[in-house]
Amino acid sequence: MRNLVLFIAASLDGYIATKDESLDWLFNVEGEGDNGYSEFYNTVDSVLMGKKTYDWIMKYETGEFPYKNKECYVFTRSLKEDTENVSFIDEDITGFIGQLKNQEGDNIWIVGGGELLHSLLEDKLVDEIILTIAPVVIGKGIPLFKEGDFHLNLSLKNTRTFNQFAELHYVVKLGNE
Repeated sequence: MRNLVLFIAASLDGYIATKDESLDWLFNVEGEGDNGYSEFYNTVDSVLMGKKTYDWIMKYETGEFPYKNKECYVFTRSLKEDTENVSFIDEDITGFIGQLKNQEGDNIWIVGGGELLHSLLEDKLVDEIILTIAPVVIGKGIPLFKEGDFHLNLSLKNTRTFNQFAELHYVVKLGNE
């Protein structure tokens, strides 16, 4: 069975972007190389994101689509026509992810989207969380974890630093482990 992995960066106070969706604070932190991105990217063959994240990527990324060599699924409630790089999904998230996890392949990366992540956490579909903490407090913004009716127990698998960044790698515990 494939693992569903959240790989994401957040401020020390738990935000993934400012209220106006800026990531400038993140790029102002001195890292090391690509802060483990390439190493992680090579472990996945599928990426998932919500429509807002997809729209942000299309607006701010320059050049080629960043996940061109991966299966990319965008969850949306509005009908969109698939592109060369993206399949738009408007169906039950739990069922779709269950099928995807049971296919042969590498890890599946949750790129982003608060709504998508919230649904995946509530349905207990996330297997691992790799969280890179930036030494920045931004005060308010878009939170990594929305308030909700779920509880996850985690087991720390590994920690690393990339200059000023700290990476925490957790495995989600099943049941009452």
